Order: sequence, then structure tokens, then C-alpha cells
Amino acid sequence: MTLTALEVTVAEASFDRDPNMANRPLSWRAALWSVVSVRWAGVALLLFLAGLAAQLNGAPETIWWTLYLACYLTGGWGSAWAGAQALRNKALDVDLLMIVAAIGAVAIGQIFDGALLIVIFATSGALDDVATKHTAESVKGLLDLAPDRAVVVGGDGSERVVAASELVVGDRVVVRPGERIPADGAVLSGSSEVDQCSITGESMPVAKARADEVFAGTVNGSGVLHLVVTCDPSETVVARIVELVAEASATKAKTQLLIEKIEQRYSLGMVAATLALIVIPLMLGDHLRPVLLRAMTFMIVASPCAVVLATMPPLLSAIANAGRHGVLVKSAVVVEHLAGTSIVALDKTGTLTCGIPQLASVEPLQPDVVDARRLLQLAAAAEQSSEHPLGRAIVAEARRRGIAIPPADDFRALPGRGVRAIVGGDFVEVASPQSYRGAPLAELASIVAAGATAAIVLVDGVAIGVLGLTDQIRPDAVASVAAMTALTSAPPVLLTGDNGRAARRVAQHAGITDVRAALLPEQKVEAVRGLQASGHRVLLVGDGVNDAPAMAAARTSVAMGAGADLTLQTADGVTVRDELHTIPTIIGLARQARRVVIANLAIAAAFIAVLVLWDLFGHLPLPLGVAGHEGSTVLVALNGMRLLTNRSWRAAASTAR
Repeated sequence: MTLTALEVTVAEASFDRDPNMANRPLSWRAALWSVVSVRWAGVALLLFLAGLAAQLNGAPETIWWTLYLACYLTGGWGSAWAGAQALRNKALDVDLLMIVAAIGAVAIGQIFDGALLIVIFATSGALDDVATKHTAESVKGLLDLAPDRAVVVGGDGSERVVAASELVVGDRVVVRPGERIPADGAVLSGSSEVDQCSITGESMPVAKARADEVFAGTVNGSGVLHLVVTCDPSETVVARIVELVAEASATKAKTQLLIEKIEQRYSLGMVAATLALIVIPLMLGDHLRPVLLRAMTFMIVASPCAVVLATMPPLLSAIANAGRHGVLVKSAVVVEHLAGTSIVALDKTGTLTCGIPQLASVEPLQPDVVDARRLLQLAAAAEQSSEHPLGRAIVAEARRRGIAIPPADDFRALPGRGVRAIVGGDFVEVASPQSYRGAPLAELASIVAAGATAAIVLVDGVAIGVLGLTDQIRPDAVASVAAMTALTSAPPVLLTGDNGRAARRVAQHAGITDVRAALLPEQKVEAVRGLQASGHRVLLVGDGVNDAPAMAAARTSVAMGAGADLTLQTADGVTVRDELHTIPTIIGLARQARRVVIANLAIAAAFIAVLVLWDLFGHLPLPLGVAGHEGSTVLVALNGMRLLTNRSWRAAASTAR
């Protein structure tokens, strides 16, 4: 790819590059000109200006009439087609009303006014299309950044280049420094730093080593990575992002649908009122020309263009902004629902907590015989060959403390019971409390009562100590819970399948008082329905497969990004960065969008009321009516696009602190 082509791709994908590059304006114009409605509106504007120049310079009437009529065709054919399609479906819409008004202007000899109406209406429609395109491209551009090719490594070490779309799960690929990763996968060997800002929004490169997850479209740093493909190219994080954006762009919010229903009745009323403004004055003896002029002006200024455009641009802009900051929202309906959230229900493991066990306590039974350091050393030696998460946590803590782990022989893993091995001639076991058959241990009871998971260490069948392991609470959990409480005026509810002690330990630390533990998936659904039956609008946040049914039952749901695929598919939104504080932030952003929608509706209604009253009880010139009406349309569209800015996200984040 050439430098210029790359710059165009970056510009169209809404990613920043060097602002000093000389051809940045060209790239921006190329992206803008790629919108079909912009091209037609541009041609219509040029024809209108040419006709105006010819008219003002005294050219023959046929010349500037021809130019104005050409303006009608280029700027109005889209609206005429849309209006005709609506009429075929026995409906009236704003497009048809605008075309009728423009034709009426020609009929009374006011072709300039009609051409001005066409140009402004085409321009406002193009502006809306640009906003929609920018919304989609800000996230969809990620797909363009994923490489087309991948280097696959064969079993004999040979390398071959294949299309990235042809990769299958299990393929081994090599990614060299500076290259983009071609597929979602896991690191087999090598280490490097990966820039995954385009996926997660993280500002700093992330260190990657063996077994770490990587995403398609992210950029490898200075090291060579050997990866195994873990996901089909059509199901990568990037592909899911594009699907979510497509769903968001195709979905209309309930408010928008309500407006469209109102628009049908409103348009019929407008047609009836326009006919009355023509028929009644003519019956009273008024002249045709002023009567038609006033009727056409009324039709233009009373058309609800701005009202119709008041809803979708803010909601789609909020979706785009959230996507750029690592929160994927599936539809405009979801934005409305997020704004109306009255209570948040949280899962525990992987949502309030990191989902990774860590060693929290080491309790030797006879410290003068076996101290804490020796106890941990023996346990780590027995667990070093284990694949169990608890075993890995014990080994990791021993290494963190700088404890040398001796070799072990005759390792055996006993599902549900623990592990055993020979360490320095001693028979060492790390056993679960359920498998322990010895005398009661006060240390064991204390650890279990605190909500931790216990493991008993035995040497030659004699218990020498107890280890306590906990799922660590997320660093931002306390602040996030406080922000959710402030936003919704109701503290979150904890819904978990874990035991009551563990749930209460996490809830107490996070500041949650309503704890519902040991829930099966169907019981989580019942809990959500119970909250909604009591009048709450529930947002459920979770990450596990067992959360999927409750997510489907909740009014709105958001999945943590590290969650199971089923959860990601069921949820209405996904936090790609897997950070809990984005939950109150997205609620705040959705409420910003709702406020903008309300403001837009107020602006549109005010413009229509003033212009209609002016036309009915005064004398409103047609050009001024056109300018006022279309000006309000442009104003609400621009107001909605404010939510695309980083300032809006920062404002939402500040309310979530």
C-alpha cells in the first residue's frame, strides 16, 4: 500500500495521523465526496449558483430557467424517488412534501425559490448522510486495518503466504516487527509489545508473551510472535465490531418510530391545511398567485424535517463515540434504554472481580516447624505441573515472593480433590476441603468464613497448613459501584452463582448491600424479572455463559469483553476494554444523547411554531421560510453530531466518577 493510500484509509477510518501532512485536506475531501448524496447536492448547488449568476447578470430567461430546472433534477431526484416509494406504500413523507412545494413554486413562476428549497433540502439530507457515514466509519474502519495476508508456518518450519480470510482455527502464523496481526489468536512463542489501541482504546502498547491473547488488526511491536489461530476470521473481535455497527445503523429507536408515525398523521393534516389555505381564500375572491405562494410557504415551514432528524443523529453519534472508547452498543434502541436505566445488576466473577484467583493467605499450622515460606514452597512444588487455576495462582505467588521451587516427581492430579507429588522425598498433597478427612482445623474454618477458597497442604498425610485463595476485586470496582449508585439513585444488586460467603466478601468491599448468591441461571432470570416487576429498568452486566439467559431477560445488558462468546452475542453492548468503569460512563453518555434529542425536538417545534404563525398571521417571504425551515434541520443535525467528540466522552466519564 502506498503512503497516500494508507493516509486515505486512515482518514476514512477516523484515525488520527500527523496533522502536518500536506495532503490531509485532500484525504478529507475524498472521504466526504464518497457520499453519493453529497455529490448530488454539490452539483445541485453549482447549478443553482450558475443560474443565479445568469439571472443577476441579465442573461436570457431560458438560460437561467434551464440551469434552475437542472438544479431541480440533480438535487431533487432522490427526494422525489423516496416520496414516490412512500406514496406507493400509501404513506406521505417530508420528501414528497418538499417536492410538491418546489413544483408549486415553479407553477407560480417562483423557480428561484423552488431551486433554493431543493438545494437546502438536498444539503441537509447530505449532512445527515455524512453524519451516519462518519458514525459507521469510525468503527468500521477497523476492518480496513486488518491485513489481507498472513504468513502460515508449516509443521516442517516452512512458511507460506495465504489470504487472512483462509486461516482456520489451529493454523500457526508468524508476525514480524511492525506487522499487523492477521487473526485472533494466542501466543505460542516469542514476546513483544502490541499496539491494540484500535481494538481496546489502550494508549500504551501491551506486553505479550506465551499464552497471551492477541487480536486481528492490532500492530506488533519490536519482537517476533508465533501465534496459533483460535478464532475463525469471520468471528474475530474486529468482525464482531463491524456486525454490531451494521446492526446499530440499521436499527431505529422507538422514539424515531413514534416520530415517523406522528409524521404520517401530521403530513396528512398539513396537506388538508394547505388545501384549505388554497380553496377558502379563492372562494372568498382572493387572487390565485398570492394564495398559492402563501400555501406553498405554509407547506414548507410546517414540514417536520427537523423533528424527524432530531433523534437518530444524536443516538448514532453516541454509538460511534462509545465504539471509539471500547464500548460497543448494538443499536439506537439500546442507547435509549441505557439512558433510562434505574438500577444495575452485576455478576461477581469476571465482572466485579478479575476472574483470576490469587493467593490471599498462607496459614501454617505449626509455624515453628514449617513456616509460611516453607509451606508455600512445598505447595508450589506440588502444583507446578498443574493446569488448574488455583494451582497456577499458588505457583505464581511463590515466584513473586522469590521462593525457589524444587522439582517434584510422580505428579498426579485428582479431579475435585487436589494434587499430590513427591517433593524431596516427602509425599506432598494440596487437597480441597471436601477431600480432607483429618481433624477440624480452625484456620480452615476462618478462611472459609471469610469467603475465600481454601486448600489444605499435607506432608505424608499430616496437615501442615492452609492456603486461602480469592478472586481479586477489580481496582475500579469501588468507584464504579459508587458512580452507578449516583447515576441511578439505587445501589447495584449483586447476582452470582458463587457461594454466599464469597459473594458477601466482594459485595462488602465494593459497597453493595443487596446480595443474591448461589443462583442458578434460571434463578438469575427470576431475579431480573422481579426487579423489573417492581418498576425498575434493569441493566445487567455479566461475562459468563450462565449470565446469557438473564441478559436476554433484562431491559438492557452489557457483557464484559473477556466473557464467553454466548454472552457477547446475547448482550446489547460489550466493553471491549474489559473495564468496569465504562459501565457508568456509557450510561452517562446515553443520558447526554437523550438530552440532545429532547433539545432537538424543542428546537424543531419552536422553529415550526414561529414560522407557521408568521405565515398565517403575517407575511412570510418564501425564501425566508425555506431558510428558516432548512436552517432548523441543519441545526439539529449539527447538534446531534456534537456527541461524536471526545469532550462528550470525557463529560460522561466525569459524571461517572
